[in-house]
Amino acid sequence: MWDKRKPEEQTARPPLGPSNAAPVPRPVAPAAPPPATTVVPEGPRNVAVIGPGMMIKGEVQSQEDLYIDGEVDGALELKEHCLTVGPNGKTHSTIRAREVVVLGSVQGNVEARDKIAIRKNGRLVGDIKTAGIIIDDGAYFKGSIDIVKTDKPAVQKKEQAMSAGAGPKA
Repeated sequence: MWDKRKPEEQTARPPLGPSNAAPVPRPVAPAAPPPATTVVPEGPRNVAVIGPGMMIKGEVQSQEDLYIDGEVDGALELKEHCLTVGPNGKTHSTIRAREVVVLGSVQGNVEARDKIAIRKNGRLVGDIKTAGIIIDDGAYFKGSIDIVKTDKPAVQKKEQAMSAGAGPKA
């Protein structure tokens, strides 16, 4: 209606729009790094590593997180830290830790204060004592599970505050 051109001029030129507009280059996301063969727990914590070429016989005590991708035959104790048994890791051990993650193979009893996670392709044969447990599809577990209550400091303080405020009434 407002276009003063002749009808043949209007059809001779293709209309402007997304179909014939110059393609807008899209930013290319950087390629994801190739999957690592060794998965080390993330975070600012120090992590000791027992590599795939190592075999240890005897008791291991650690004051930091521990990642095992080799073999350990003996007791493992990490009272306030996390133990991760990597995909190549094998232990024949009694384990005591704050948290245990199994990606490889563990044979022996495991006691974890917070939780135990048996990930896909992980294998644990032994009895478990923990406050929480995760067993992924594809994981193997044989043994008994004893779920225990944990006394978290925040819960204790809240309970103490409630009992102190609600003391005996006369």
